[in-house]
Amino acid sequence: MTEPQTASQLAAAMSDVPAPIYLRVKQAIVSQIRSGAWQAHQRIPSESELVNELGVSRMTINRALRELTSEGYLVRMQGVGTFVAEQKAYTAMLEVHNIADEIAARGHRHSSRVIVLESLAADGDQAAQLEISPGQPLFHSQIVHYENDVPVQLELRYVNPSLAPDYLQQDFTRETPHSYLTRVAPLTAGEHRVEAVAAETAQRDLLALGDHEPCLLIRRRTWHGSRVVTSARLLYPGSRYQLFGRFASNN
Repeated sequence: MTEPQTASQLAAAMSDVPAPIYLRVKQAIVSQIRSGAWQAHQRIPSESELVNELGVSRMTINRALRELTSEGYLVRMQGVGTFVAEQKAYTAMLEVHNIADEIAARGHRHSSRVIVLESLAADGDQAAQLEISPGQPLFHSQIVHYENDVPVQLELRYVNPSLAPDYLQQDFTRETPHSYLTRVAPLTAGEHRVEAVAAETAQRDLLALGDHEPCLLIRRRTWHGSRVVTSARLLYPGSRYQLFGRFASNN
């Protein structure tokens, strides 16, 4: 194991963006890891060192380290310390693509209809998704995407205004949110979660679904640096969509 990092490095990485302190600590640690400043197997400062250097409570530090451990960024060893985890190599079964490009690649025509485009005050769940404070503003959009005039995706999206301040001024019938956000806050990391769900009544109507037709839901978050740009729920009719991925053996 290599030499430990210092708490002063983390203090320098702390942002001034309004957010719960534990989130700012988490974001600073993740930023150090993703930038390569803190590397796998290096011991990070102890809780006491972090408390003293950052001037925050032990409870705050403990929460940040606990969550980062559960998220796979850190490894805590009883009586030894906390270390940067070895980041596992994954083959991307789900890549981040622009739906308009996917449809065009099939030789079909993409179109879209904007249902909602607004600013909201973040509730607790929305704030957690974007890693901002409850009550802070966020942008919210709901857009139906069509393939040859048949609805194939309902995009439900929250956006961090500090990273895409002109989001509400865009014409999303001409450019997709994915395309716009990629330009203004390029993706540096992302996560996906996939599940089968039953659509709500309004969602069934927008996607022209039968009463018992299943749906596929992809939950997606993307980051620019250490900050979450957007959190999206992408709802697909099960009868009109399938996941496809190609991978190669690492052996």
